[in-house]
Amino acid sequence: MPLVTLIGEKLAKEESEFIYLGPNNECRNCKLKTVCFNLKIGRKYKITSIRDKRHNCSIHEGTVVVVEVSELPIITTIEKNISEGAKTKIENKECESIGCENYELCSVPLNKDKTFIVVKIVENIECPIGYELQKAEISEG
Repeated sequence: MPLVTLIGEKLAKEESEFIYLGPNNECRNCKLKTVCFNLKIGRKYKITSIRDKRHNCSIHEGTVVVVEVSELPIITTIEKNISEGAKTKIENKECESIGCENYELCSVPLNKDKTFIVVKIVENIECPIGYELQKAEISEG
């Protein structure tokens, strides 16, 4: 069964990706909020299909559209000493190098108390402040 949510009609394009930021307080009285709030906060999704159904929305300009989405894998940086298949907790490193090409990878919002499984090591990462890191795909364990 596909994962269904609502998105602003101007943002609803097949194959486009977005990060779900969480519930909006202005939506607390909306009868459709459970459809909008059924995604995982901080996770990246891809729109796979757009349905014909539209609804009025006080947040989005115009209407919202019903879309089917797929959750994308979590890609982040992990320490070099962690191998594929390992279960680990991941904490974001202290970093102020906003201009670094890997800053977003290192800043993926993850629950530091949750355990993740390293699905795939992608490549080693050059860190300008000296952390020994590798780019990896992880999943919730």
